[in-house]
Amino acid sequence: MLNKGLKDKENERIDNVLKTLLSFVFVPKFWNIEDTSLIDNQLTDFGLTTQVLIEIEQNDLIELLRRLHLDWNQQEQFADFLIAFSKENSFNLTEKAIAIYEHIQSESKTFSFGIFNKIALAKASL
Repeated sequence: MLNKGLKDKENERIDNVLKTLLSFVFVPKFWNIEDTSLIDNQLTDFGLTTQVLIEIEQNDLIELLRRLHLDWNQQEQFADFLIAFSKENSFNLTEKAIAIYEHIQSESKTFSFGIFNKIALAKASL
């Protein structure tokens, strides 16, 4: 378990990575090697790359996020990133995002209408 100071620094680092990832995908663009490498550079902070994201099993991804100490909000932001990144690419990470949203709903013991709506929208887009 991380002590309070280290946990705060870790949360800040994770938040910064997620903000950067989300800023990349919410700006409409035509993806090329350079753009994907920017995302890969950020994903390496989580021990991931675009290729690993495509290949990793849903349960393994959820376990990785848990081991990285992402809280529920950070996991939700990561799933948001997966949805947004999928919209602009030929590969689809929507099912992995849905699995993360559903994991949050069941494990956090708190029902969120926001996450419920995100699940419904993501399933409708499949």
